[in-house]
Amino acid sequence: MSLTFCNLHFTQQPDKVVYVSNALMKSLNLSGKKTIHLRFGRDRVPATIKPIKKAGKHLYLASGIRNLMNVPKRGSIYLRNLQNDEVQLGPLIGVLSDGPATSSNPFGSRTGFIKQLLREGGRKSYIYAFTPRDINWQNETVSGFFLNENGSFVRKTVPLPDVVYNRLPSRRSDFSPAINQLRERFVRRKIPFFNWSFFNKSDIYKLLENDPEAGRYIPESITNPTVEQMREMLERHQFVYYKPTAGSLGNGIYRLTYSPKRGYFARYRKKGGNALLRFGSFNGLMRMLQGRHGKQLRGYVVQQGIRLIEIDECPIDFRFHMHKNGSNQWVVVGIGAKKAGRGSVTTHIKNGGSLMTPEQALSRNFGERAGEVLQQAKSVAITLAQAIETQHQHLIGEIGFDLGIDQEEHVWMFEANAKPGRSIFRHPSLRVEGKSSVEHILEHCLYLSKFRKRDGI
Repeated sequence: MSLTFCNLHFTQQPDKVVYVSNALMKSLNLSGKKTIHLRFGRDRVPATIKPIKKAGKHLYLASGIRNLMNVPKRGSIYLRNLQNDEVQLGPLIGVLSDGPATSSNPFGSRTGFIKQLLREGGRKSYIYAFTPRDINWQNETVSGFFLNENGSFVRKTVPLPDVVYNRLPSRRSDFSPAINQLRERFVRRKIPFFNWSFFNKSDIYKLLENDPEAGRYIPESITNPTVEQMREMLERHQFVYYKPTAGSLGNGIYRLTYSPKRGYFARYRKKGGNALLRFGSFNGLMRMLQGRHGKQLRGYVVQQGIRLIEIDECPIDFRFHMHKNGSNQWVVVGIGAKKAGRGSVTTHIKNGGSLMTPEQALSRNFGERAGEVLQQAKSVAITLAQAIETQHQHLIGEIGFDLGIDQEEHVWMFEANAKPGRSIFRHPSLRVEGKSSVEHILEHCLYLSKFRKRDGI
């Protein structure tokens, strides 16, 4: 297989002809060939080759070819020379999401991010966004959202993509029978589908606890704990986190504390503010939790509390945004340090937390050793990502870790998110990392679709 980058043009001739410059003929090993099969997505059309004398690598599609294949636009694109004189245009990248059905804001709060992906990706691929409703499985086509030159969405019908990046926003829809069927349909067609679904907290904890290397960084965690297990955890650790296995954004999390002299405390988020309740006995605490979440405490995890490093007596944790790169390796692309708000259960920005760079946070705690501590945390993040990928049965290309560092410099993993939010990239010092995150997504799409860049392209 050979891979090259070229300029694609359209002509008005109705014939099934492609005009190929001499340099491109040579690059694709087509010298002396009279015909090829041109492939776009899953569409495959025979075409006559006509060499042309033009400097550089250029491919002209006659309208007879373009209309049969629904090639959406001209411009810079990759070509793969496959077996049996088949040449593939691409890659054709699909970004799967959903949202309110409005023409200007079709993907809700994710519309800005999706536009950024389409704007950057359009320079080296055919990239579009789509919802589950936009797929015609019978025709194997998608009515996709492309960006036009003015930065507005325009609908075009194209073949099924060569690779799918899943950014469906809702846990409920992500685990629905309809979406499960959608994923399986892509898999049956051998179309790579990465970021399969949201993670379940308890599944990830179990997965990592069984890994001898990664297990060192997981706080003690019990899924669906009994009342007695809750009591033992509180007595052993003095404070624990009690959180839903399928929660996000810090919703539904309790910070439970036990003091032999003062009793039991529950801190949680309530109607936009932080609430603190005190109980004279363990039974009182449990009556409150069972009254809210059922006697069996199902769907929750109790997790060992960690005494994190602090600034101004407020705990600090870190969001590590991880990506697979164009060589299929895990890399740390962005890190944000999150300082908890006063009295808050979590460091989430929406719950009163504030964002700073990791260097700012670590230098306040470790001084000159801040850089060394950060490198160790990066190494742990890569170890954790590799462990999840090894144990996980589906493709993963992106993970957001919430990591903590205690006063002894030990790194702990609290959360792993398959579809991490992008709020850390709003920090002025992390905008470059935000752009790099988008580039890594696109490079991994090139890798999975087998349109990998060669040196010199």
